[in-house]
Amino acid sequence: MEENNPWKTLESEVKYDNNWIRLTEHQVINPSGGKGIYGEVHFKNFAIGILPLDENYNTWLVGQYRYPLKAYSWEIPEGGGPFHEIPLESARRELLEETGLSAKKWTQIQKMHLSNSVSDELAIIYIAQDLIQGIAMPEETEELIVKKLPFEEVYQMVLAGKITDSMTIAAILKAKLMILNGDL
Repeated sequence: MEENNPWKTLESEVKYDNNWIRLTEHQVINPSGGKGIYGEVHFKNFAIGILPLDENYNTWLVGQYRYPLKAYSWEIPEGGGPFHEIPLESARRELLEETGLSAKKWTQIQKMHLSNSVSDELAIIYIAQDLIQGIAMPEETEELIVKKLPFEEVYQMVLAGKITDSMTIAAILKAKLMILNGDL
């Protein structure tokens, strides 16, 4: 199977740029030889997700209004991790900020691209265990509700389509497999 790039870039122009993303429009020749445009969103941070699990297989979800969706969303604790920072350090900070939890045991369980047809955003997901409860310190842009729930209930929410966040779905399904295989 060939893995060569069938696209040819003729010209590129940055259309938008801020501290978090850069939007570039590319003039291209597509794989069938036709001219077209391709929009690319470059993310300037890792996407970091954390699935906290206590010794009784309870977990914590964070609820917040997601502006692009115009809807409320329940998710594992998530945030951005600067490229210059070790991703695990970003995960530790996000878990503490959003839930007040810190963890003694960390396991990276997944790397994934979140929307690779238009962006290069890379997500890294961890399971945090041996938890210690502290005080949450959300950022000024976050209005969060935090719920502690049995893992199995959250798994059923994923199966029922009540959770639609991709990192949360991936984390819950991967953790369920790890639990079934005796790896957690």
